[in-house]
Amino acid sequence: MEKNSVQEGKTTAIISYFTILGSIIAIFMNMEPKNSFAGFHIRQAFGINITFYILAYFIGYFDSWMVSSSFYVFIFVLWVYGFIGAVQGEMKVIPLLGEHFQKWFKNLA
Repeated sequence: MEKNSVQEGKTTAIISYFTILGSIIAIFMNMEPKNSFAGFHIRQAFGINITFYILAYFIGYFDSWMVSSSFYVFIFVLWVYGFIGAVQGEMKVIPLLGEHFQKWFKNLA
């Protein structure tokens, strides 16, 4: 990927990691012109956010603080991994689910 393309999409990629609202804003920022670097990170960030909200609903039924704490740590580690990749200008797929996010949300950005 061209270095110029990475620099152009870096701001949008970073914004996408700040909550679900940031992901939605980044989707609209990447509408015209489309940037493949930003699109990659938008799909990753959107997938992390959707996974958080879907799984948090079910994790909420557990009374164990260990289950909920480990869930929050897991999501935070995925978020940090993706965010650091966006800041460094790398297209690193997040562990476990990243490839799926790229397939599931391919039309998103």
